[in-house]
Amino acid sequence: MPVDKTTQAELMSVAHALADAARPVTLAHFRASGLTADNKDCAGFDPVTVADRDSEQAMRALLAELRPDDGILGEEFGHKTGTSGLTWVLDPIDGTRGYISGTPTWGILIAISDAKGPLFGIIDQPYIQERFVGGFGIASVDGPMGKAILATRPARALSDATVMTTFPEVGADIDRRAFQAVATQAQLTRYGMDCYAYALLAAGQVDLVIEAGLNAYDIQAPIAVIQAAGGIVTDWQGEPAHDGGRVIAAANTQIHAEALAILKGQIDA
Repeated sequence: MPVDKTTQAELMSVAHALADAARPVTLAHFRASGLTADNKDCAGFDPVTVADRDSEQAMRALLAELRPDDGILGEEFGHKTGTSGLTWVLDPIDGTRGYISGTPTWGILIAISDAKGPLFGIIDQPYIQERFVGGFGIASVDGPMGKAILATRPARALSDATVMTTFPEVGADIDRRAFQAVATQAQLTRYGMDCYAYALLAAGQVDLVIEAGLNAYDIQAPIAVIQAAGGIVTDWQGEPAHDGGRVIAAANTQIHAEALAILKGQIDA
C-alpha cells in the first residue's frame, strides 16, 4: 500500500528522532580510553561494542513508544515482527572497525521499508554532525557546511571515475577479482569508508561504491538516500539489493551499466 503524505511526515519525524537518540549514545564512547570490542566472528574479526548495543537499544525503545506496530530489523538484536507492513532497518554503528580506530567514517543507518524495499533512509555521522537523508521526495544533507540538496554526479567514463569499497579484499576471492577488474579501469580507488562512501556518492563526490557480503541493515538506508539523490543501487546482476549480498551503487545509469558489465563478466566466467 502507498504511504500517504501524513504518514510520510510521521515516518520522517520518527527517523530523525531515532538518529537524534542514537547520536549521544555513540559519541559517549567514541575515542574513549578503555573502549573494548567483542568479536562476533570466530573465523575472523567482526567487532561489537557497548556503543553498538546501547545505540540500537535506544532506537528500539523509542520505536516501542512511537511506532509499536512496526517491525524492526537490527544488527545487534535481530528481527521483531510488526503488523503495520512497515519495518525499521537499523544499523546502530555501521563501521565499528572504524569506530574503534577513532576514524569519523562510521555512521548510524536508519531505513523505513516495506516488502519492496526502503522508502526513506538516513545516514548519520554524529562526530561530524552530518546527516544525509533521502526518500519521500527529499534528498538533502545537513552538516557543518549547512543544508544542501543531494545530487549524484553526472555521467562520465569509468576511466575518469572514483570507486570506493570498504575492504581491499571485498569478499570472497571471486568478489575481489571482480572488484579489481573495475578498479583497475577507474581513475581513483579509495578504501575504508564504510557507510560514508555511500553518503559521498549521494553528495556527488564519487561515482561508484562496490561491495560484497552485505546484510540488509548495511544497505537499505544507503539505497534510499542514493536513489533519492538520482543514483542507482543494485546487486551484481542488476537486481534489487535491499537484502544485501553483492552491491553496486552508482551515480547514474551509464556508469552503472559500464561497471556492472565488468562485474557480471567476472562472476559469470
